[in-house]
Amino acid sequence: MGKGDQRTKRGKIFRGTYGKSRPKKRKKRALKAAQQEASTPTS
Repeated sequence: MGKGDQRTKRGKIFRGTYGKSRPKKRKKRALKAAQQEASTPTS
């Protein structure tokens, strides 16, 4: 468990990848639009 371990946050940072242990930060605009889209009922 360290820089070489792809399952840890430190390993993800070292490799420059994202995933479950290191989710990507979404931009505020995109996040707001996604929340509004999800909350709007479609029928």
